[in-house]
Amino acid sequence: MEELVRYSVLFRSLDDEAAEALRASMYEVRFRQGAVVFTEGDPGDSVYLVVSGQIKLARTGAGRRESLLAVLGPSQVFGELSLIDLGQRDATATALTDLAMLQLSHPDLDRWLNERPIITLGLLTQLARRLRRANDVVGDLVFADVPTRVARTLVDLTARFSVDVPPDPEHPSDPAGAVRVEHGLTQTDLAQLVGAARETVNKSLATFVARGWIRLEQRAVIVLDSAALQERAR
Repeated sequence: MEELVRYSVLFRSLDDEAAEALRASMYEVRFRQGAVVFTEGDPGDSVYLVVSGQIKLARTGAGRRESLLAVLGPSQVFGELSLIDLGQRDATATALTDLAMLQLSHPDLDRWLNERPIITLGLLTQLARRLRRANDVVGDLVFADVPTRVARTLVDLTARFSVDVPPDPEHPSDPAGAVRVEHGLTQTDLAQLVGAARETVNKSLATFVARGWIRLEQRAVIVLDSAALQERAR
């Protein structure tokens, strides 16, 4: 766990002594799969660092229609925007799996920012990444077709959540380099993350399956040909 903590943007620029002190200011919280960590419109009183598990951030639009913004995993930080501008939460955070996190309150974060301004660099890095991600999403929606967006989403999820697949007697033809991506998403979640209709996303997934690139499982995907998937994502 400590290695994951040190890798996060809040801790990366700190020396060991400061990192240990900041870690001591945080407390561990756990949520079961499906639990809501906070809801859009709640006051922003804490920042969170994911230690294990996955969480989704979503917004609700007109007609109570949900839009999935991001899926986050170990070492990633969220909830910082509300602390910076003292505004309300701009998304609802829901545990996709059982979840362990470290929580830092607003007063503690303020104190750390005053005592160790270098932490600000970590937060600025986090915000820059979020802005780049938002720009990429907008660009994809304008310029990329749905199969390309599906492939890019799968490549991103694979990079963050994949584990090696042991030999499976039920699938003896699986290549040696196959990986399992336990993303925790429903088909509707995945479609929202891609930014397309569920039926259209499912059609793209079915094409990838037919080509032998992936195999679908409940809330998971087995990537059989990562090179082909990456090529399709370009």
